Amino acid sequence: MQGSSSVTKIDVPTRIDNVHSLLSSAVDVEGEDGTSGAGGDVDRDRGGTTIRQIVCGATDTAIILSDGSCWVCGENRQGQLGVGHAQPVTRPTRVALPRYNDDNDNDGNRREKEVAQVSLGHQMGAYVDADGDLYTCGFGGSVMSGFGLLGHGDTVAASTTTAAADGTGTGASVYAPKLVESIVEDGCYAKQVAVSESHITCLTTEGEVLTTGSGSYGRLGNFDTVDQLYFEPVEILTAGVAEIAGGKSFTLALSSDGVVYGWGRNHKGQLGTGLGLAVDMYAMQAIPEPIEADELLGRRVVKIAAGAGHAACITQGGELFYWGMSLYLEPVRVAELLHTKIVDVVCGLDYTLAVDEEGRMYSFGNGGTGVLGQGSIKNLNQPAVMEAFEGKRVVQVSAGWKHAACLVEDA
Repeated sequence: MQGSSSVTKIDVPTRIDNVHSLLSSAVDVEGEDGTSGAGGDVDRDRGGTTIRQIVCGATDTAIILSDGSCWVCGENRQGQLGVGHAQPVTRPTRVALPRYNDDNDNDGNRREKEVAQVSLGHQMGAYVDADGDLYTCGFGGSVMSGFGLLGHGDTVAASTTTAAADGTGTGASVYAPKLVESIVEDGCYAKQVAVSESHITCLTTEGEVLTTGSGSYGRLGNFDTVDQLYFEPVEILTAGVAEIAGGKSFTLALSSDGVVYGWGRNHKGQLGTGLGLAVDMYAMQAIPEPIEADELLGRRVVKIAAGAGHAACITQGGELFYWGMSLYLEPVRVAELLHTKIVDVVCGLDYTLAVDEEGRMYSFGNGGTGVLGQGSIKNLNQPAVMEAFEGKRVVQVSAGWKHAACLVEDA
């Protein structure tokens, strides 16, 4: 759980018994077209519905159910959850994507679109539906943070009378998921989306990488630092990308042949490219650069993860590497897990969670918010197994900046 001065820190995993109890106090919201996300009947029997995926954003959480519905809660400071406002969401609330216009259900109502993937930053949110269409919502940008954060082409909000050039303009914010029409017009379909601090990265089904938003620190990967109002291709990565991962102000991409590329800010060594003995606060990489660390030579990477200021990857052999946090400028192998096959890894705000092939989860890094799940708020320099899951098997895990969540099953 997230920790702050007004929120109790939970330093051991807390179980949510079942989906029905989770949603018993949930609420629906209306979409842009005025329709309710769940037909206005939140207490209806959801028998057989299970949690398919849980996603921790920077300060928020999303839950995707097996019926394709998506429920969110969290700080929602910039309206990034897409529930129609920018106020805290304290109970699970269903996100309503625009319904199909020409496809009705058995009751004659327009059929609801299913959510396939979601990514939440601390200012923006993004949803991919089952058809591969991308929707974004939240903060549209400003002179200070950059424009084009949502990829809708808006430069200045309609309510803003002062031009952005005067230094007071703000981008058009959107409080409900809005279709990114430029991607549709280009005939592209989204496979994955990653929301960062001031930019969004999209991976298409064709293996092409697109970015939009602030160009500062080279985070868009297109040679310069100019903002982009629409999603544009990263010229070096127009095909052959299998996965992306978005950090706070940097991005990683994994090619289909197992090579990791990084671009954006590099002041903590989070790109893993190695820049001598130190990096400074202005360090950056404006185009994707392959990570060619000595320890990764001859190894094929199959999984990548990015946190606020560090990153990690897993090789085909199940070895775990990580870098960044001003500790390591290029990937180093986690020696304590050398004889353990790791199959999943996620990164948060200076902490890492890893899952092995038996479903055991390990945590290490900054534990100040209780996010390591070890029953304390101490930091851990080495991975430690999370004993709270004894007799259970972790099947999916997600990490926010200061909170984490996972799905488990009986071992």
